[in-house]
Amino acid sequence: MKTPILNTACTLLIFAALSSCNKTGTAESAKYEDTVAQSDSSSPSDSISSVATLQVKDKQFIKSAEVNMEVKDVYETTIILEKSLKDLGGFVTSSNLNSNILSEKTFSISDEKAMMVRKFQTENKMEVRIPTEKLGDFLQIINEKKVFLNSRIILAEDVTSNIKLAKLEKERNKNTEKNISKLNLNKDKFKMTDENQSENNYQQFADFDMKDQLEYSTVQIFLTEPEVRVAQIAVSNTQNLENQSNFFYDLKNAVSDGFNLIKRIIIGLFGIWPLILISVTAFFLYKRKKTLKIVTADKN
Repeated sequence: MKTPILNTACTLLIFAALSSCNKTGTAESAKYEDTVAQSDSSSPSDSISSVATLQVKDKQFIKSAEVNMEVKDVYETTIILEKSLKDLGGFVTSSNLNSNILSEKTFSISDEKAMMVRKFQTENKMEVRIPTEKLGDFLQIINEKKVFLNSRIILAEDVTSNIKLAKLEKERNKNTEKNISKLNLNKDKFKMTDENQSENNYQQFADFDMKDQLEYSTVQIFLTEPEVRVAQIAVSNTQNLENQSNFFYDLKNAVSDGFNLIKRIIIGLFGIWPLILISVTAFFLYKRKKTLKIVTADKN
């Protein structure tokens, strides 16, 4: 009796162990899938270079970017980017949208109407300014509109030393102003005061320009379309009007075209004179051979 009970107990233990392993494996698999899902959700669909969001303690950077890409519709993308700029606190400094016409044909529909079929490609060169802290967000918006990315350049220029130098120059100007004020009133003092004031003005301008470039990043954007677009434009049938021209004018053109045709034929014949010479020679040889056969037959 002990043997069946022992076997049953072993079987139950084995099933319990297998069930535990399955549950553990399922839990570990679910944990791994959740980790992957969290990783995917935390990362953007198409990562933007860390240069755009670069921050280093005690460092200051002037950031800029240049993007060259193909989009489905240049005009539509331009409108979306301009709206996104406004929402992010940026602005457009230049936008040059241009349609390059590749071909243009007009087809008659009736005696009065025609359809102009125009093939073209649109491109746009933009320069925009965006708050530096929003540069990464704006580049992500641009990236989402691409069909194909030709090139993307993102720069972060370290200007920490330039800012420190500007502060030292400002202090030097103040010290120079104090030293000049101590001088006796004369012609040289006026000149030195004027030069120091001019240098101080340039320094203030440089400080303002530096602050502006630190707060706002410049982005150059070049948009093109990979496919040729077609526009159908209803126009008047001018071809029918042109056909209703003067009879004598048409007769003159017909005579001129006839002479031109004769001229082209003659020029063409001179271009194949070796073939004509060979053909004429072969013809005469054939005629001579035929004549000789007739003469021989008559003699016999």
